[in-house]
Amino acid sequence: MRTKRAITALFIVSAIYDGLLGAAFLFGSGALFQWLGVIPPNHPGYVQFPAALLMVFAVMFVAIAVNPVKNRNLIPYGILLKLSYCGVVLFHWFTAGLPGMWKPFCIADLLFLILFAWAWTVLGKETLRNE
Repeated sequence: MRTKRAITALFIVSAIYDGLLGAAFLFGSGALFQWLGVIPPNHPGYVQFPAALLMVFAVMFVAIAVNPVKNRNLIPYGILLKLSYCGVVLFHWFTAGLPGMWKPFCIADLLFLILFAWAWTVLGKETLRNE
């Protein structure tokens, strides 16, 4: 029972995190880039589209939080989101350099990636036990 509550809390936190991050970059990327001293891309759409996608994923994380067992099949998409972001950031971080603003998000997403994999595994065992 505590494990299911922890999984629910995990996906609520991830929904808030990705939802706020998406909203911040969707509506305020110019100010964020300026505040952090990062040169923005040549068009805001390059940031706004992935920001909107983060908000879509936040909605998905809410669905998982509401019913983790029923919506376990959605967790791999969250894992792939985190893997995609971390893969790109880590590649550039270690090969070509990267503005520091992206690094804390990568560390947070690595943690989410590990916890999502844990949740997916635990829920899979619970599903097998209930069949």
